[in-house]
Amino acid sequence: MRVGGDQRGLRRTFSSLKGRNYRLFFLGQVVSLIGTWMQRVAQDWLILELTDSALALSVGVAMQSVPVLLFGMWGGLLIDRFDKRRLLVWAQVASGLLALTLGLLTLAGAVQLWMVYALAFALGCVTVVDLPGRSAFVHELVGSAGVANAVSLSSSMNNAARLVGPAIAGLMITVIGVASTFLLNAVSFLAVIVALLAMDVTALQREMPVGRSRGQVREGLRYAWAAPQLRAPLLLIVIVSIFSQNFRIVLPLMAGQVFDRGPAGYGTLMAMLGLGALAGALACAHYARPTQRLLLLLAGGFGTVSILAALAPSWALLVGLLILVGAGHTSFNTTSNALVQLRSASALRGRVLALRTILTMGTHPIGAPLAGVICELFGARVGLATGGLVALAAAVAWARTTRLDDAEPGQQPLPQVQSGRPKPASL
Repeated sequence: MRVGGDQRGLRRTFSSLKGRNYRLFFLGQVVSLIGTWMQRVAQDWLILELTDSALALSVGVAMQSVPVLLFGMWGGLLIDRFDKRRLLVWAQVASGLLALTLGLLTLAGAVQLWMVYALAFALGCVTVVDLPGRSAFVHELVGSAGVANAVSLSSSMNNAARLVGPAIAGLMITVIGVASTFLLNAVSFLAVIVALLAMDVTALQREMPVGRSRGQVREGLRYAWAAPQLRAPLLLIVIVSIFSQNFRIVLPLMAGQVFDRGPAGYGTLMAMLGLGALAGALACAHYARPTQRLLLLLAGGFGTVSILAALAPSWALLVGLLILVGAGHTSFNTTSNALVQLRSASALRGRVLALRTILTMGTHPIGAPLAGVICELFGARVGLATGGLVALAAAVAWARTTRLDDAEPGQQPLPQVQSGRPKPASL
């Protein structure tokens, strides 16, 4: 009986993989995301080789996030207007060409810092369409009933790649050189392109593209604000993203300044964070029922374990707590993604998911300096604890001020944000 129960549990956790189209998408993304994480490590290392400057490194990270903050809503509008599968194919082609360019420049010894920044900015522009586009495309692959499971599996895939990709990159940089990682990443995008082109388009649960009309970006913003089942989660998402998920700032300081463990200690903390993230994503895939109440509990739990990690008196306890922090962090992000998808009207889903991407990835240039200032003035423990306290306080405030609407998708009345006569075509 126990074996049968375990088998049923596994089938439930990996249920989205039964569909051929999602299975192709999943496998293609596995290869590509490993390459993406390899490139992130290699790009950081290349900037340090060129400048030996932490400030230059932080600018490189920001350059990839700024386009999301500036142009994210227009990317979402493209997703609503055009065929998502075709958009994703072109996004992978563009990403592969950018990686190839950086690899060839590095291999030829011609690369300069401004080139790295320009290519990082260009990749951020592709991300404007690619990241929310992949999330919206999942809905066409599995339908509303399978979204929560598929989003969770995609998150587990990303976290597994986060464990594997940096390890491969470190080995390749040491043995072959930094250029090899960019070139291999360029090749990895072929896996996604082939997967997308090999899909059975008749099996996709496609949605009618939105026609052109005036003020569609504003329409998406008004819709997200007017719908209570979207407004409250999105406000919680932006608060947690800005204040509570600055691990690349806080954890190196915890390892180096607090426990004197150096780069190896930082690597250990990041590995434990990734291990917990993988476990959290798989747990979400098994549960597969995102609700506002669950999101609230996850935010509070994530905040609590972050505070405990900040107070950890020993290295061993900190390492163990980082697994819980990683699980809470990814469970919150995965649940918020699925919840926003399911609570969005199909004609506006791309713009709502783009807004969520802005609130998560686009706020890095805001949250990272804030975390840096707090850590500089008060220390790494206070920096980590502050993020936890903010997440916990936001969850408590939401619980006290917002009526939790956990109706099934499609049961909530959606606000009408357009009125009047049709308007001329424009963005």
